[in-house]
Amino acid sequence: MQRRELLRSSLAAAGAALAFGPALAATGRERVRIALIGTGMRGQVLLQELVRRDDVEVVALCDIDPFMLKRALAQVEKAGKPRPRTVGENGDAQAWRQLLDASKVDGVIIATPWEWHAQMAIAAMQARITVGCEVVAGVTLQDHWDVLNTQLKTGTPYMLLENVCYRRDVMAVLQMVRAGLFGELVHLQGGYQHDLRAVKFNSGEVGKAYGGGVEFGARGWSEARWRTEHSVRRNGELYPSHGIGPCAMYANIHRGNRFTHINAFATKARGLHDYVEKQGGKDHPNAAVKFALGDVVTTTLACENGETIILQHDTSLPRPYSLGFRVQGTKGLWMDVNKSLHVEGISPPHQWEPFQPYQDKFEHPLWKKYAATAASAGHGGMDFFVIHAFIEALKASAPMPIDIYDAVAWSAITPLSEQSIAGGFKTLEFPDFTAGQWKTRKPIFAFDDRY
Repeated sequence: MQRRELLRSSLAAAGAALAFGPALAATGRERVRIALIGTGMRGQVLLQELVRRDDVEVVALCDIDPFMLKRALAQVEKAGKPRPRTVGENGDAQAWRQLLDASKVDGVIIATPWEWHAQMAIAAMQARITVGCEVVAGVTLQDHWDVLNTQLKTGTPYMLLENVCYRRDVMAVLQMVRAGLFGELVHLQGGYQHDLRAVKFNSGEVGKAYGGGVEFGARGWSEARWRTEHSVRRNGELYPSHGIGPCAMYANIHRGNRFTHINAFATKARGLHDYVEKQGGKDHPNAAVKFALGDVVTTTLACENGETIILQHDTSLPRPYSLGFRVQGTKGLWMDVNKSLHVEGISPPHQWEPFQPYQDKFEHPLWKKYAATAASAGHGGMDFFVIHAFIEALKASAPMPIDIYDAVAWSAITPLSEQSIAGGFKTLEFPDFTAGQWKTRKPIFAFDDRY
């Protein structure tokens, strides 16, 4: 078959796959009231997407950092929207509970430090307020069971706000997978490979979030105040969802497939220590800190249908940004690092082809419809789509496209990887959070141009 003919037939197959996607409920309401807990750097990115929508009223903001809260209010004012209620200015770490009133709030977005996510989501669901939670869903394995059990008991919708599932190339590859371009999937890879040294350390000066010093914890500011501590005391795949999210969607995890086993390996820890010495000197107090997190953590997952998935967490060494995606099947593969693919019978034998022509042909309907709108959004447009999906599903009272089972399984990779490493790189059975429902649940993610 000629390349042009195969591409045409593959696109037709993709269209057929879309046609069999689930029909979601019609929009039930025109506007929703949203509260935002956490107005730091990530919270402000999400807020920007909220305030530019006419179908969203941001009714409340919470943060214990007056500087960040003031910046968030300025965003709302600049957008010409009504001033929301604010809590937390007095430094009360429990002030967020004041926002959980379902008569005043339809949905809450949680964009706080990781250790707060589970308890905030649980309280919101108990109050029957729909949750959009930034990654991760919890810290301990018990956190994940608690979040899941609360959602199942209350029936309150929960969505993990994993934006990489909406990345433009990732969604085009989703179309290719559904069209069968790569054949039967065999192996996938992803990860979080991103030099975060200037995120984990800064000068501690208010308003300067990145770099400029080697302070963290109480002497740091913004993410350095809380995130770095996880690298001090934890050794595992600390940020799995950017990599596993797209891979799980490709492999239909929880929709006819599931994770069955997991193990993890970690290298020695050198990068953060060397950075502190180089930037702050050998006599700086933080040069004596012993970091638990291995510089490169490699996690392997086995799936019920026979696929393997490799994740790599690599945030402590000098490197360019890359999520390291690889999607490989019986007919070919795509790798994002070299922006190339190879498809047997189409590509020249043993040679890569540029990815861009394929991306153009397999552009996802969401990107076709909203590319111009998403152009100004954070992270190359991904943040528009993840907020859009949450709001549209909330308005329609429809299933969340990244649901509670996705959230807890993707996020539970962290404590399970920690357990594997601590146990001498032991292979563990992966919990079946769906209690067998994965066998009959059908895929729903991104089958049309709605969300």
